[in-house]
Amino acid sequence: MNEWRHRQRGFTLIELMVVLVIIGIASAAISLNIHTDAASGLREDAKRLALLLETAQAEARSDGRRIAWVADSQGYRFVRLDAVGAQDREFINDPQLRPRHWSAGPVQVRIHPGKTLVLDAEWIAAPLHVILSSNQASVSVTRTAAGRIEVH
Repeated sequence: MNEWRHRQRGFTLIELMVVLVIIGIASAAISLNIHTDAASGLREDAKRLALLLETAQAEARSDGRRIAWVADSQGYRFVRLDAVGAQDREFINDPQLRPRHWSAGPVQVRIHPGKTLVLDAEWIAAPLHVILSSNQASVSVTRTAAGRIEVH
């Protein structure tokens, strides 16, 4: 029997299986950490937009002048519609309502219903949906008739 113990070399099948399981778990954990959520940047843009729409709505209500939200694939800006001068028309120096770029890269913007989003002093308005889409994801920003803005 001593002869058999001295000739045994290598690993047993169970030892090899344990090592393979450990390697599999480690590689799965690494791949989950490397994979980023494709919609996370778009969701962050939508959350920021919802807050800014609430800010612009409050500004329109307190000031009494309408504010339009203008967007394209590169970014968006707020424009005061009833302004006299160009400086007052765009919120260039305003820290909240200044023009911004999408952080998620190029974004397709759809507004339903209509093609423009105008905020005014009215407390009750028609419901509205802004759909932000990128290559792999889509997020909706909704304004209810009562003026509440939500991200879906």
